[in-house]
Amino acid sequence: MSQCLARRRIAAGLVATVALCAPQPSAAASDQRYALVISGAAGGSDYAQKYQRWRTALVRTLRDRLEWPADHIHELWDEGEGFQKATRDNVRRALADIAKRAVDGDLTLIVLMGHGTSYDEAKFHLVGRDLDVDEWASLVKPIAGRLVFVNGASGSFPFLAKLAGPRRMVLTAADSAAQQFETVFPQYFVEAFASDSADLDKNGKVSILEAFSFVGARVKGWYEQRGQLSTERPLLDDVGDGIGRDAETPSRGGTLAQVTYLQPDVPLAVVGDPRLAALTRQRVEIENALNLLRSNKSTMPADRYEAELERLLLELARLDRQLRSKT
Repeated sequence: MSQCLARRRIAAGLVATVALCAPQPSAAASDQRYALVISGAAGGSDYAQKYQRWRTALVRTLRDRLEWPADHIHELWDEGEGFQKATRDNVRRALADIAKRAVDGDLTLIVLMGHGTSYDEAKFHLVGRDLDVDEWASLVKPIAGRLVFVNGASGSFPFLAKLAGPRRMVLTAADSAAQQFETVFPQYFVEAFASDSADLDKNGKVSILEAFSFVGARVKGWYEQRGQLSTERPLLDDVGDGIGRDAETPSRGGTLAQVTYLQPDVPLAVVGDPRLAALTRQRVEIENALNLLRSNKSTMPADRYEAELERLLLELARLDRQLRSKT
């Protein structure tokens, strides 16, 4: 394939993606966020304390910093009681509840912290009988909207291929079935959203891609500082083919993750005004499209880039005028 033809195909794909990010008349008005955060069977007090620290920090960030409603967050752990214990039945109950509530336009975050295995059949270790990767894939299948599935445990690699699909972002701590050792991935995934450190483009919020880049760099640095051979290498798939990419390979995928944020698009302060909420959501979509366009400028013919940039900036100005008139 000639370089010119390759550039045209990349540009065509980018423009199509930008068009998907632009507001559509029939777009779903929902913008809810749901989460299932699990620290599984710990296997020792040291592990239990570490997993508890990570899990509670993430839940606190979702609830307090990102303003997620408390009843949208399911939290399970090995010492929990009743519906809070990290058992297969409680996982099924939590995911069934999310599937019942989530619609197109919503986002669901699932985070697994703890131990797992990829020998014979890949599993994440729960209290009692585990769920294997095929069961996880079956449980998340009915959930509408976008899905961010994060397996930060050991033995997580097979989850990449099994969970990948349209409108899904799958992150794993490992890049091969041989990586079976304890991970530090969850620590840095939690940190990515707890402060502004991972906000690379300085737009006041952290995308899934920015979080992934932050995690990849921190994990690599953790092993280098200790002079140890790295036993984990995070991967991200957001194109749906289950192959994934590491944090140092920006050319493969990342488009969906680049415009997906844990922050709701519409702040709580304007949720009660449907017209204002719709305009705010449209403005976010245009900003996302602009970010995609600018980050891929080098892959597009100059005239096509300028035309698309002008169209998006004019649309942004129009929305800003409408928002000012409403506020």
